[in-house]
Amino acid sequence: MKISELAKATNVSAKTIRYYEQVNLLLPAKRSESGYRHYDKKDIATLVFIRRCRELNIPIIDIKRLLDVQKNPNASCAFIDEMIQNQLIRIQEAQKELALLEKSLASLASSCNNHTVEGCTILHQLQSH
Repeated sequence: MKISELAKATNVSAKTIRYYEQVNLLLPAKRSESGYRHYDKKDIATLVFIRRCRELNIPIIDIKRLLDVQKNPNASCAFIDEMIQNQLIRIQEAQKELALLEKSLASLASSCNNHTVEGCTILHQLQSH
C-alpha cells in the first residue's frame, strides 16, 4: 500500500509517517521504481502501536525501546512495567502543575473589575514581582 493508504488505515498523517521513518521508529518503506513508498500489514501494526504510545504521551525514545524489546519475546517485561510507571508519575506531576496553573489563572480572571487597560488588575499583577 502507498503512504496515503497507510495514513488512512492507521489514522496517522503521511507527514507523521515520514517523520517516524526519519527518527527510526518505523523502518524505511520499500520504494517502487517511480519512488513511491510501499507498506505492508506489519507496518500497519507497528504504526498503530506507535500511535497508541504517542496517545499515552510516551516519549519517542521510550517507544524505540518498546519496539526493540518486542524482538525478544522471552525477555523480562520489567523494563516495560518501569517505563509505564515512570510515565504515570510524569503525567501525575503534570496534572499537579496544571492544577496550580488553573488556580492561578482563576485567581487572575476573578481579580479584575475594571474596564480599562489602565486600571486592569490582571496586568498589574502580571507586572509585579
